Amino acid sequence: MLWSNLFHLDLSILEKVVRTIVVYVFLVGGLRLAGKRELAQLNPFDLVVLLTLSNALQNAIIGNDNSLVGGLIGAATLLVLNHVVVLFLYDHNKIDRMIEGDADVLIDGGRVQKKRLKKELITIAALEAAAHRQGFASLKDVDRAILETGGTISFFARKPEPDVARHAELLARLDALSQEVGQLRAAVGSK
Repeated sequence: MLWSNLFHLDLSILEKVVRTIVVYVFLVGGLRLAGKRELAQLNPFDLVVLLTLSNALQNAIIGNDNSLVGGLIGAATLLVLNHVVVLFLYDHNKIDRMIEGDADVLIDGGRVQKKRLKKELITIAALEAAAHRQGFASLKDVDRAILETGGTISFFARKPEPDVARHAELLARLDALSQEVGQLRAAVGSK
């Protein structure tokens, strides 16, 4: 009885493979339509959706089959299919860009691109939080922010104006000279 329940398939292997492929294609298309934010910038609502999505589609993959072999066939099919798709997309950049989309510029030249944020459903608060995680005190310190195709946001710091950079360099040199003068005075005073 135990062995029969573990290894007896209620559906054919071919049907399990086809079901898995259909669900995989559906999920890739659905996540592409949902936007890049769904992939990496998860809020609690997104997490709930992804968890319930996996549970809702479990039966679509394995059907009424609760056998060990049935689950392993579905999982193996997902892994193999994903590997084949990644290999295929590696050599086909146009199709890869069509599926993954392009990166979106969220901040350009220090200006927040509000239309892009709205399109990707990213709030200013979420953008600031992502900037803080990458070491920026404020969005004012950011020259450029890019939402990558994988869902991560890359931030690039503003470069100081030439006058500000020159001023900082002069102050650093003055500090170094002050330290040297202090060391010379200490050396002369100890003799």
